[in-house]
Parts: sequence; structure tokens; C-alpha cells
Amino acid sequence: MKTIEYLDVDRFMGDWYIIAIIPNLIEKDAYNGIESYSRGKGNKINITYTFYNRKNGKKRVMHPKGEIYDTATKAEWRVQFIWPLKFPYLLVDIAPDYRYATVGVPNKKYVWIMSRNSQMTEEDYQRALKKLSDLGYDIEKIRKMDQVWE
Repeated sequence: MKTIEYLDVDRFMGDWYIIAIIPNLIEKDAYNGIESYSRGKGNKINITYTFYNRKNGKKRVMHPKGEIYDTATKAEWRVQFIWPLKFPYLLVDIAPDYRYATVGVPNKKYVWIMSRNSQMTEEDYQRALKKLSDLGYDIEKIRKMDQVWE
């Protein structure tokens, strides 16, 4: 799957609200998801993924380890949730001003549409869906993740 041409890693760092996903098992009941990124040493990326479980209201915090895999585009990473497994993490879409971004995986089983704000405009959301459709994703599997902040 083709990534974006180039990712400005420093500009990408910070908090991203998860707007929509094709969820994995741990995310199927998730809401208020936020991924936070910061630079580590060399090509390492520190990641904190926080969300709440709809069934029990409990907060879950994960700290997967990221590493820039494609050092030319910086848009292909490997992320490790469980040692020694590393999974492809592909930046497939990003707004020119970095207000939203989309991360996919090669087998198209999972996707994360993220925004710098807890809400995303419908225009941006539809643009992200169109890009995913063009990449061969089944957009019927994508569901919005509630972002309910008080």
C-alpha cells in the first residue's frame, strides 16, 4: 500500500484524537481514544494510546514502541505492542496543514482516522473515506469512535 510521499515527523508529533476506525479486538468498545506521539532517540517514536471502555468505563493506557522504518518518506513505521512482534503502520493520508491523518495497514484489516481536534469536519471525514476507498479499503467496516469530552 502506498504511503504519503513524505511525513514531517516533528510536525506529526503530539496528540491525535481517534475519529474513526476499523477496530481490533481491544478497540471494539473504545471511546475517547487519543494517540500521543513524541520523538525518541534516532528513529524511535514514543507512543501512548489512551481510550475508555464503553462496557465498564475503565481507562486503558498502552505504550507501544514505534520506529520509523522507511527513512526516506518517514511515512512507514513499525509498531510493537508485544515483543517481539512489530506491525506495519502506514501514514496513507494527511491534510496539508496536519489537521487530520489516516493510518492504515497493508492487509487493510485496520485503519485509524485521526484529527488534531476531538471533532472532525464532515468534509474532512468524507475526504479521508474517499482516500481509503481509493486504496481498496472496505469503508463500510469503518465506524466512528465517540469523542465525548466534558
